[in-house]
Amino acid sequence: MPAVRRDLKEALSQYIKGWVQYFKLADMKMLLVSVDKWYRRRLRMVIWKQWKLGKTRKRNLERLGINKSKAYMWANTRKGYWHIAGSYILATTITTERLRLAGYVFLSDYFIKVKVVS
Repeated sequence: MPAVRRDLKEALSQYIKGWVQYFKLADMKMLLVSVDKWYRRRLRMVIWKQWKLGKTRKRNLERLGINKSKAYMWANTRKGYWHIAGSYILATTITTERLRLAGYVFLSDYFIKVKVVS
């Protein structure tokens, strides 16, 4: 999966880790789950936006396992970035697991890791 700029990914990681460390004593797991949902959609939007051209989108969708005809159809959609980021198209190709493998840190995952149990 094409990566977002390395410095942006590192900045997001530092921001998330710092924020979670600061609030780790609070009981906020449900809030973090809802924020993570928005964050994943935003990441998908940024990735879709970076692909820019229809042929780049088609090629990358094919790399992610979509057949050629569906990839062509989805790559040339006229829907907006935010709409596509929440659609079946990107939800099935740029999955949460793929984002984790690409090195993205999620709020709820890191919160569970550092949560202080009293």
